[in-house]
Amino acid sequence: MFEAVEGLLEEHREIEGRLGEPETHADAQLAKRLNRRYAELNAIIGAWREWSGLGEDLEAARELAAEDPAFAEEADALAARIPQAEERLRRLLVPRDPADDKDTIVEIKSGEGGEESALFAGDLLRMYTRYAEQRGWSVEIIDATESDLGGYKSVTLAVKAKASAEPGATPYALLKYEGGVHRVQRVPVTESQGRVHTSAAGVLVLPEAEPVDVSIDENDLRVDVYRSSGPGGQSVNTTDSAVRITHVPTGIVASCQNEKSQLQNKESALRILRSRLLAAAQEAADAEASDARRSQVRTVDRSERIRTYNFPENRISDHRTGYKAYNLDAVLDGDLQPVVESSVEADIAARLEALEQ
Repeated sequence: MFEAVEGLLEEHREIEGRLGEPETHADAQLAKRLNRRYAELNAIIGAWREWSGLGEDLEAARELAAEDPAFAEEADALAARIPQAEERLRRLLVPRDPADDKDTIVEIKSGEGGEESALFAGDLLRMYTRYAEQRGWSVEIIDATESDLGGYKSVTLAVKAKASAEPGATPYALLKYEGGVHRVQRVPVTESQGRVHTSAAGVLVLPEAEPVDVSIDENDLRVDVYRSSGPGGQSVNTTDSAVRITHVPTGIVASCQNEKSQLQNKESALRILRSRLLAAAQEAADAEASDARRSQVRTVDRSERIRTYNFPENRISDHRTGYKAYNLDAVLDGDLQPVVESSVEADIAARLEALEQ
């Protein structure tokens, strides 16, 4: 497995050279992609150098210990460090989701439960916004439809890293595990008897596609304009500024009504459409791949009911990984990292197992 590092060393040198060329930085998107790949390779090569250096030091310490027993203790200490260094390198060499270096678009939609579900969708929006702030990411609301009580029937946000992130630490690489059905158990504000109800909201997480990632023929698009509406269906705009775009070949639809300008809404809808098309293309590629390849790319089912938020017990439970904690209030305030890490660890373990089969 570690033999693959030789090819990565050559790629690292090549990218380093390209990043030193002025013409590379004339193309902002190219420079961004190269910087992200360079950061990923830096981590791998750094781990490889640490592992190989420890092996060389251990060999030298053992040779010296044969002549001077004082070096035996140093040799034991070096031997104890090698397994951890080896495991770190193995994890970094596990094939990643091709979209893991991207920013993300997150769509939250209310589900069963009416107004309570819409209020919970608002809680999820706040949770992801606070989590993003803690990681130094920026959040932009692209589209939103509010409910009568101040929740959200649907809300779409773009989450972006402000600088080059470490491998596995980009918005999509971490938030992709949030996709699925989120269930909440609590006493709704509309409940007069104090009974606990169960409702749900759905989350869809997409890698944000850049224009170079997806080629869209304008002739394949059907663009409809309509009047945007607010809570209860009331009109919030007197002009047809809301935009719905249908990609005719695939039937994929994206819409936006947040902006007052029809042009701005069209641009936002296109951002969402590109990301949906990229995700659909990736899903199609995975479906055509072998079972082993699919297991490396999609090891956590993100379409199922993934998590329960129990307010009476202040408990959060992830049904995929078995993670459970009694700090729901802190999680909803953005302390989401331990929950995310449980999915990351499960994913890496499954990928490593697939490689060893």
